[in-house]
Amino acid sequence: MILLPILAMLVGAVIAYFVVVPIHDPIVTLYLSVACLAGLDTLLGGIRSGLEAKFHSDVFLTGFVSNILIAFFLAWLGDKIGVNLSLAVALVLGARIFTNLSLIRRFLLTKWQDARERRRLQQELAQPASQPGLQSQIQVDTAP
Repeated sequence: MILLPILAMLVGAVIAYFVVVPIHDPIVTLYLSVACLAGLDTLLGGIRSGLEAKFHSDVFLTGFVSNILIAFFLAWLGDKIGVNLSLAVALVLGARIFTNLSLIRRFLLTKWQDARERRRLQQELAQPASQPGLQSQIQVDTAP
């Protein structure tokens, strides 16, 4: 199920490439940029939960839509009341994006190190004990 967030990102990129909407209003650009940050945050959260084997597609899809709508609404509200809430939204979403990326990196690095250590141990066990420098130190206690 980890492929769903990646597939969603690819579909979104293809749609964005083929659907060109001329945007001349800087306010709309601000709203769209905040919505894109919210989508990227949700995408990375979905990838992280997939790596942790906690991914649920219904949670991902509802979270994706609701996060985008909430971020868009906060940017719109801030514009209406004269406070730059889009900056606060971008700051929070940026922090969450970096947190998700660091957790994904740490998970993949740990997985890679574990696999490398497992291979090293398997190679040590596969070597014959008759090689010089490798003496068996296992003692069997036969006394009752």
